[in-house]
Amino acid sequence: MSQWPDTRILDLLGIELPIIQAPMAGATTSAMVIAASNAGGLGSLPAAMLSIEQLREELTFIRQHSQRPLNVNFFCHQPPTADTGRERDWKNLLEPYYRELGVDFDAPTPVSNRAPFDNAACEVLEAFRPEVVSFHFGLPEQSLLERVKATGAKILSSATSVDEAIWLEQHGCDAIIAMGYEAGGHRGMFLSDDLNTQVGTMALVPQIVDAVSVPVIAAGGIGDARGIAAAFLLGASAVQLGTAYLFTPEAKVTASHHKALRSAKESETALTNLFTGRPARGILNRVMRELGPISPAAPAFPLAGGALMPLRAKGEADFSTLWSGQALRLGVELPTAELTTLLAAQALAKLTAR
Repeated sequence: MSQWPDTRILDLLGIELPIIQAPMAGATTSAMVIAASNAGGLGSLPAAMLSIEQLREELTFIRQHSQRPLNVNFFCHQPPTADTGRERDWKNLLEPYYRELGVDFDAPTPVSNRAPFDNAACEVLEAFRPEVVSFHFGLPEQSLLERVKATGAKILSSATSVDEAIWLEQHGCDAIIAMGYEAGGHRGMFLSDDLNTQVGTMALVPQIVDAVSVPVIAAGGIGDARGIAAAFLLGASAVQLGTAYLFTPEAKVTASHHKALRSAKESETALTNLFTGRPARGILNRVMRELGPISPAAPAFPLAGGALMPLRAKGEADFSTLWSGQALRLGVELPTAELTTLLAAQALAKLTAR
């Protein structure tokens, strides 16, 4: 019998430890997913940057190495409407960097893309039947969601406010990820685009717990056993950790990202829309400092990144995404499996101490 004070997520998802490895597109590897799941937590595969064929290959490989519950994560944004004027103005804003780095400003702008969940992705899920499917930026259209649920998958999605949590429960989520302001990567916000009203994890989790009947997963600013224990005391049934897993050898991060994670201060992250067009938290770098982390000129998600791609190729650290949450200073360098079991053991010890 589990010693955890709340076992609803364990029972719902069929996992042993209430720790979900966050799906971090670009940084999460299949090795990380396999290790997290085999350790008793929930490994999460991010699909937003994968082609359909790549998604099949990744799922095939993961299933060959783990029979434990698996989460597959998708974005469900609306594709942007073309706005050539805005895209031109954005590239013009970046022109001084092109000139400085000797990049051909007149060359065609690369396309930056994040695929929203669609019929083709749904067919892959119907074939592989992962135990958990999670979404970012709300939920897909009802017909697709019903098909996913018909596979037997449990549905998770991120809420950055109580209103979003209530909406997600009303539209079929089995559990809610309460995503605090401190979290790294893209904000999951979908009912509002006002960053000024976003809520921190400490305040958000108990209010979502009080507002919904489904179990709540805390995310954002949780980097060690103290944070996990605190999340349970706030009413969460599990936690989702992202930045903590960026310190593992299974993480796929660039040399500059690796260095920044290990040297940046806790005050050196910010929400930025420069890299994709949607707010996401990352470590400050040159372009964020010089243009300001939020720019109204940035094209709609996910198009903003295209004009930055040639600059990234020449001056990677200054123009790349360095996603990170505010708890980066708590990161420890351990393999994924060891990190998962250690954090769970330490948190449980704190929760059961009398």
